[in-house]
Formats: sequence, C-alpha cells, structure tokens
Amino acid sequence: MECVNEENIFVSVDGTDCRIVEPRPFSSDWYSHKFNGAGLRYEIAISLGGDIVWANGPFPCGLFPDIKIFNIGLKNKLNIGEKVIADDGYRGVCCQKEMTSQPAEYSRKVRARHETCNRRIEHFRALSTHFRHNLSLHAYCFHATVNITQLMIEHSDPLFRI
Repeated sequence: MECVNEENIFVSVDGTDCRIVEPRPFSSDWYSHKFNGAGLRYEIAISLGGDIVWANGPFPCGLFPDIKIFNIGLKNKLNIGEKVIADDGYRGVCCQKEMTSQPAEYSRKVRARHETCNRRIEHFRALSTHFRHNLSLHAYCFHATVNITQLMIEHSDPLFRI
C-alpha cells in the first residue's frame, strides 16, 4: 500500500443520502441502499483543517453512486497530484487526481471526523425525515444546513483535530 505525504492531501470526501417521499411513478433511480427507500445524494468535502469546503448535489441515489458524483464534480477541481481521503464507495479512481492510500489509522480518523460532520448536517429536521415538499427545494434546505453547520464549526463547535 502506497503511503502519500500529507501535503498532497486536499480533503476528505463522502456522500450523504437524504430521505424523500417516493416519487411517482415508482423508479429505482431514487433508491438509496442506506435506508432502503427513495433519496437524494449529496457529496461533501472537508479540508484537513476541519472546514466544509465543498457540497455538491442533489443527485438521485440510484443513478449516482459516490464515485460518479466525484468524477463529474470535485475531481475536476483538484490539481494534478492533489489527493483525497475517501471510503470504499470511491474505489476505482485511476488518474493523477486519485484517492490516497494513507496509513489505516490516519484515514480512519479522517473518515470518522467526516461522519461526525455528516451527522451534524443530517441532524436538522428538514434532512432527518422524509422531505415532503417539491424536490426542487431540497437543495436549498441542504445547502442552508451545510452553511449553518460550517458556521457552527467556525464559531462554537469545531470538529475534532486529526
């Protein structure tokens, strides 16, 4: 397993799914395996300093696995040689803008911090229950909660240091 210098790592990245009311007619395009129902998927990136630096979405869960969202978005924003830490949902990225193979302990801590941030975002009621409004409004709710969460990180409740 290759060990990459921390200076080459740009962010940690992970997808998060939000529940929605099943659109009609039924389509597996919306299916989220995380909660066995319809959902929208977003991608969030967190800098190694602990700030949210990227939020991309929404995408229908069934049509867009994490790696596909990464490939059409964040991957194109990275410079050659920049790396990201991600979970197994991002395997298969094979170019100079690739996932890092950090030592397991370091990667585990970074991913745990990322999951802590995801939980903070999903804690808002608009995202923790089935979204029952027009789906075009979901992105506004999600990005608002991301911004509020970032303000909380900056001013009152920072993510734990790595």
